[in-house]
Amino acid sequence: MDLKAEIKKLLKEKDAVLLAHNYQIDEIQEIADFTGDSLGLSIEASKVQQNTIVFCGVHFMAETAHILSPEKVVLLPEIEAGCPMADMITGDKVRQLKMEYPGVPVVCYVNSSAEVKAESDICCTSANAVNVVKSLDTDKVIFVPDKNLGHYVSRFVDTEVILYEGFCPIHERVTKKEVEDLKREHPDALFVAHPECPPEVVDMADHVCSTSGVYKYAKETDNKKFIIGTEEGVGYRLRKENPDKEFYFAYDSFRCRNMKKTNLKKVYDALVNEQYKITLDPALRNRAYSSIDRMLQVPRNY
Repeated sequence: MDLKAEIKKLLKEKDAVLLAHNYQIDEIQEIADFTGDSLGLSIEASKVQQNTIVFCGVHFMAETAHILSPEKVVLLPEIEAGCPMADMITGDKVRQLKMEYPGVPVVCYVNSSAEVKAESDICCTSANAVNVVKSLDTDKVIFVPDKNLGHYVSRFVDTEVILYEGFCPIHERVTKKEVEDLKREHPDALFVAHPECPPEVVDMADHVCSTSGVYKYAKETDNKKFIIGTEEGVGYRLRKENPDKEFYFAYDSFRCRNMKKTNLKKVYDALVNEQYKITLDPALRNRAYSSIDRMLQVPRNY
């Protein structure tokens, strides 16, 4: 069976749209209607005419799509695709932080559960986190769950950023030595880092940006070689859009296992069986939506 052809056929029959996060396997990105970062995909999904969203990503991303499009069916092909960083923070922990720092607004990275978003004042992405914090009329913010992104934001704002000790295990894994070794091997390569990397790695970067920013920077920069400090899934689009350029990842197996759990067979099964539907309690969804909606008023800075 030609799974790609069958999936495309089912998407039409089921009035569905296929979304693939930048970290998905190449075969899924090849047939997706939209590829992008988690929030960008959810925004695209809210605009399309189709009634069903098949979200190839992890659980919190499908939740966000449901939050923005509650009238649509949202399917997550791999129900076990989670996010270790998102799991490091809960609604209870956010409530405890708010008790420890009364009156201090909570800025929540979009890589978190709906419950955490519902307890937060405003969400942010890696592309607009600095602008989000700057938009708040406060001298302190609580930043959850990613300490590395929060630390990066603190460099550009006068606001005191109270960090929660969460992190992305695959970005946290990057070391200075690995980047230094690659720079010695490819002295003419520019190092592009995601702000989820540790601060000492971010310090070495020629450019720091979100996954969307990686594509933009690689395309607009004349340089021919790049060391990439984010998940290897971005390599598919980087190579496709820049066939004359070379890309090296900051370490071998820079791979999110959860993102790679989704495959073509699971996408096919999701469409055939209309599984797994992501739903939320309406009251929780409304509170989480408020946090996202406030963020959407703030521009991205890539």
